[in-house]
Amino acid sequence: MKAKIYTKGGDKGKTSLVGGTRLLKSDQRIDLYGDLDELNSFIGPILVLHEELAKQDCGILLALQNTLFDLGALMACEVQKRAEFSLNTISSEFITEIEEAIDIVDQQLSPLKEFVMPRGSELATRLHIARTITRRVERKLVGFETSYPDEVIENGVVLLNRLSDYLFVLARLANMKGGHDEIKWDHN
Repeated sequence: MKAKIYTKGGDKGKTSLVGGTRLLKSDQRIDLYGDLDELNSFIGPILVLHEELAKQDCGILLALQNTLFDLGALMACEVQKRAEFSLNTISSEFITEIEEAIDIVDQQLSPLKEFVMPRGSELATRLHIARTITRRVERKLVGFETSYPDEVIENGVVLLNRLSDYLFVLARLANMKGGHDEIKWDHN
């Protein structure tokens, strides 16, 4: 028999971490991994426009979705129980792969001397939305790790920092390839 999708366990505003600890759904940790889920959900529509992305970039974005789930799983598990559940970590090698992808994309772009407005093609605007969500999640993770230094997730902040940079250069590239001029910030 198939299990029901609803458990009613959260009906009183609490949820369980992987190891069983019950927390309010408004807890900083729960809020943070909910935002990670939101970010991951915004990357999905970017991949719908895969024909506008290089094959390598699609592969990295798919890997990023999995890695964001890994980060969420680490957030959803008590630090002392992470080894027990054999959760994936955020590897330095993957961070390097993202940096290399940023460099490849950035080499195709003109040097940036001013801030650009987050608009242009449909793909570029989706990338900008995901970029700003990434920055929000990054800020929250920094805040969480400041409040709970024993809960630091190795390479978590670095991953989010690189992801936002990657999404930014991809947005610029999408506009360039789509023939959309970059609109500079008019700060006068």
